Amino acid sequence: MNFIAPDVSPALPELFVLLMACMVVIVDAYLSPQQRYLSYRLSQWTLLGAAVLTLRSYTQESVITFHGHFVRDTLGDILKLGIYFCVVLVFLYSRQYLRDRDLFKGEFYTLGLFGVLGMMVLVSANSFLMVYLGLELMSLSLYAMVALDRDSPVASEAAIKYFVLGALASGMLLYGISMIYGATGSLDLQTVTAATAGLSLQKPGDLVLVFGLVFLVVGVAFKLGAVPFHMWLPDVYQGAPTAVTTYIASATKLAGFAMAIRVLVGGMSPLQADWQQMLTVLAVLSIGLGNLVAVVQYNLKRLLAYSSISHIGFLLLGMLAGTRDGYASALFYAMTYVVMAVGSFGMILILSKAGFEAENVDDFRGLNDRNPWLAFLMLLLMMSMAGVPFMVGFYAKLVVLQAIISQGMVWLAVYSVLFSVIGAFYYLRVVKVMYFDPPLEGAEPIRPPLDTEVAISVNGLLVLLLGLYPTALMTWCATAF
Repeated sequence: MNFIAPDVSPALPELFVLLMACMVVIVDAYLSPQQRYLSYRLSQWTLLGAAVLTLRSYTQESVITFHGHFVRDTLGDILKLGIYFCVVLVFLYSRQYLRDRDLFKGEFYTLGLFGVLGMMVLVSANSFLMVYLGLELMSLSLYAMVALDRDSPVASEAAIKYFVLGALASGMLLYGISMIYGATGSLDLQTVTAATAGLSLQKPGDLVLVFGLVFLVVGVAFKLGAVPFHMWLPDVYQGAPTAVTTYIASATKLAGFAMAIRVLVGGMSPLQADWQQMLTVLAVLSIGLGNLVAVVQYNLKRLLAYSSISHIGFLLLGMLAGTRDGYASALFYAMTYVVMAVGSFGMILILSKAGFEAENVDDFRGLNDRNPWLAFLMLLLMMSMAGVPFMVGFYAKLVVLQAIISQGMVWLAVYSVLFSVIGAFYYLRVVKVMYFDPPLEGAEPIRPPLDTEVAISVNGLLVLLLGLYPTALMTWCATAF
């Protein structure tokens, strides 16, 4: 049998990131602590270079290579560009935070780039094998990043918890994949789709396939942080260094969404009625529990963790609609949520300083007196997450609700709106302490570096701009489906 070399051109961004991540490892080994800035710059250039390569070969046609395991399409390109954008901001916001804590080292950037590579592979996966490889590359990088601060017992505990529960979820996912392979004889998503079409559920093999689907949904729900597979998320968000939490809270959500779309829509679409029911339960529990528990949180990182759980519930609503408009609305929601999340955690990074973590709601007291512009940007981010009109969060929720109402799920839309109103309370509490409470004793004016202030300004104003003019991004998301 003759070996046919695959066309590697669709995977040039992945190959570039891999090469540069290895280069950062080698270069950093020869740098003194005063020269570590080079690792940061190389990492940023890597992400910008990957974005250029992705845009240069952007296409609305699907290109499959590596013997059917890898696909280059519009959905993948949109999500990859979103991942680059998020991680560039994470690296920028984290720079001073890491330097203050003696964590400004090549390990953070190397693990971050390998995590990005895992996300890119996951986003372009066209088989269950690539889904698993991309997921594990991303997850292993995240486990190490959570434990980056070796002197912090809280970070070590969070890393161990994340690793153990993550390994359990990966095992369940792998078990589900093995069941599907046993029933269909293939790991290729298109072949699995064809094999699952027209199931009667009368044969043992068909029942094995449905059981495999259950384990797949469990794996997806864990990576997204949906209830009841959310137990790791608040502890990891709170325990990890805020720079790592920002990374986990933003870019990885896009990878989790890609995993859900590739596996459920791309591979198990004939079983849509089955996974729709499962996603309905996950969405209802996530929106309800996420909003209710967040109300009693006073640690801002933990509050945003439960907030993210409720937002994942809305993301699942778009998917369970099972229509092109539903998938497009879910993609729009995912893209806009990560913009809000990276900005919110970026604000925590900016307010933190050596020996002080600005991770409690009270740490934002009197922010309007210390820096009115940062207070205004945080106001925009919080109002957008709450779903206030004229912010992108409002439009994102609106298009998701329209998608499920069009499928007759009015009760689900009403339920989601009611809990969104409850959830607005904890966002408004942050706004209240910024504008109506006096600053903490000894609090000084905040003056972030110029590039960081420009980035957070663009980040915050983007929330308002996309809320006023959402059509361009929504149309772009619709082209992916």
